[in-house]
Amino acid sequence: MIAGLESNANMRRKWTALVSMKSATLPSVHVEPELRAEVESLLGDGETVSEFVEASVRATVLRRRQQAEFIARGLCSLNDARQTGDCVDADTVVQGPQRKLEAARARKAVPPR
Repeated sequence: MIAGLESNANMRRKWTALVSMKSATLPSVHVEPELRAEVESLLGDGETVSEFVEASVRATVLRRRQQAEFIARGLCSLNDARQTGDCVDADTVVQGPQRKLEAARARKAVPPR
């Protein structure tokens, strides 16, 4: 390859990256006038309803991705525990805090002298 000239493959990769960076639109959302008014009342300085909706969608996507990852880690951990036999029964786990709660309730029930 001649110095300073890119290969066709490199140019194609860059073009694909540029094309994939085009923005896309989400479907419009029909809401009650009261909800729209509430959204507008909560906008930051210079913020548009579209920016608010985009931020909300991004936050929801992030939260759902994190939830899915959390569940996947939990299921993986459960599977590992079952395979190794290194697990604790739920009743055993709950007994410690339950005893503390009962003791605190008993202390509260005893009138001070």
